[in-house]
Amino acid sequence: MPNDSRTSEVGKDQMDNFRAKNQRNINAYLAVVADKGLCSDKDKLQSQLNFLYGDVDFRHKTVLDIGGGSGIHSYYAACCGAKEVICLEPEAAGCSKEMRNQFEELGMILKYDNIIIKAIRFQDFKCESNKYDIIILHDSINHLDEHACINLLQAKGAKLVYREIFARINSLAAEGAHLVICDCSRYNFFAALRLRNPFDPGIEWHKHHAPEIWANMLGEEGFVNPVIKWSSPNVFGSWGRKLLGNRHMAYFFTSHFCLTMEKRSS
Repeated sequence: MPNDSRTSEVGKDQMDNFRAKNQRNINAYLAVVADKGLCSDKDKLQSQLNFLYGDVDFRHKTVLDIGGGSGIHSYYAACCGAKEVICLEPEAAGCSKEMRNQFEELGMILKYDNIIIKAIRFQDFKCESNKYDIIILHDSINHLDEHACINLLQAKGAKLVYREIFARINSLAAEGAHLVICDCSRYNFFAALRLRNPFDPGIEWHKHHAPEIWANMLGEEGFVNPVIKWSSPNVFGSWGRKLLGNRHMAYFFTSHFCLTMEKRSS
């Protein structure tokens, strides 16, 4: 039998080597994103992306970015070697037309021809044959159906809405596909005190759920091996993630998490 740990280490080494060789593309991407004002500091953005996608191999993969906003994650996937990226940005709840303009500006500068943006909801996305190796929902899972999300823990109908959405995600996922979901948990120090969060005053806590809720529901629809990581405000950079990136400390910031899962092999 092969040594799974050793195989994993070899795979990670290969990814690290690829990223090192590809750093010129990544540096160009970071410079453009910073120049367009889409991040406050390119080094902190790099740290954040490493945190989110350090174990994700984009090389030659097809990517579906659901609720991709201005395209920061879509373009990062492309510069890390993705074969094709589809970004769904509905310009509806939680988004704006400004995001579409920012996406197109990034495209004109970075000149990747393998990224397509579709201004539609995930529920309206038509895909006849393609299967996706990596599916990203960065701060968008609660916007798939906000009404159902708000009532998820109280109404059976709301849970059914999300079960149907997750079943559709499963149907679009390739064998062993990697799912990356980022959002805020509703359990937070400031939410408990009914205070505005000083790190992100716009968070509407009733529209969010703990990562375990999403992991359990996705598990019912064929996704396995949940891993939950907790982030800290990006202003603190990589050191902040090392010192503050845990459930207990995240509770006193924005309770932001990254949940990864895989599609169960048949």
